[in-house]
Amino acid sequence: MNEAEELAATAEWDLPPERHRHFKDVLMQRIDDDKQRAEQPSVRPRFTRPAVLLPLVSAALAGALLTTLTTGGHTPAAETPSAAETPSASVTLHRIATAAMASDTIRVRDDQYVYVRTLDRSNKGSFTGPVELGAPHTEEHWTAQDPGPLRITGWLRASGKDAIMPGQLIPVESPDPVPVGVDHPTYRWLASLPTDPGALLSRLYKEARPVEGESRDQAVFSLIGDLIGGTVMPPATMAAFYRAAARLPGVREIPDAVDAAGRHGIAITLDDTGFATREEWIFDRETLALLGSRFYLTDPERGITAETLAGTSAVMETAVVDGKGEVPARAASR
Repeated sequence: MNEAEELAATAEWDLPPERHRHFKDVLMQRIDDDKQRAEQPSVRPRFTRPAVLLPLVSAALAGALLTTLTTGGHTPAAETPSAAETPSASVTLHRIATAAMASDTIRVRDDQYVYVRTLDRSNKGSFTGPVELGAPHTEEHWTAQDPGPLRITGWLRASGKDAIMPGQLIPVESPDPVPVGVDHPTYRWLASLPTDPGALLSRLYKEARPVEGESRDQAVFSLIGDLIGGTVMPPATMAAFYRAAARLPGVREIPDAVDAAGRHGIAITLDDTGFATREEWIFDRETLALLGSRFYLTDPERGITAETLAGTSAVMETAVVDGKGEVPARAASR
């Protein structure tokens, strides 16, 4: 396995579960470049960053694959919903927040793990070629609740066709210890966040790290998506995330969306015309519980002029367990 392929294998497990598919295209380009230059090993190819990158990348990959981050100045959104926001999205997000407030509180100890099992399809095509969705496969994620700082913040295992390193329990690892925060979101840290949506949104604007070409609004939207889909938090915190999302300019509702498991629901997305990707959060129409997400790609430089589905995920199970690799009893999950 050459250096680029090792990076690809590591990266798949080193990124947040909801966004690692964004980075796969970048890694595929790196692999293609290395293979084309195999006859000239002394010449190191120049890495070209496209618009599609991740705001949350491990320190190991950051040095190898990221050369610039555009953070730029930004004035947080107003305390009232923006005029650019569609009324239906605002109303729906507040309904989702109300449903979240009514959900059961799950207590999580510092010595436990949050377990999330998802069904995923991601792009297995090359960077320069057309998008080719792989077969649905299962991914299991164990997020450590130890406040740390930790070098290993969690563990991942995939199974099924087109899964990378199937059946292996892989550490989510960083070369430097990671303190609690957006890269290590423990229950205790999430519970410490403000539940006032305006105060929470201001905090998220400070925490979000836009990548090149991405607006800070889009980075905040993606950050919220990472947290609501991959963690357990107090109901009041979850509700605050949805109410904060309602204040982002450009959020809109999609009446019908389908997750990776084929379940139909309503979706919330944010339009960022300057960026080549778009994400959707999908919710059950009746219970308003989060079902999953979809990721679209639009990149004229790659010949993609219409939106193309480049990844989809479905949250199948969320629970709290006592150790990494432990699968929860079905009665204890939600």
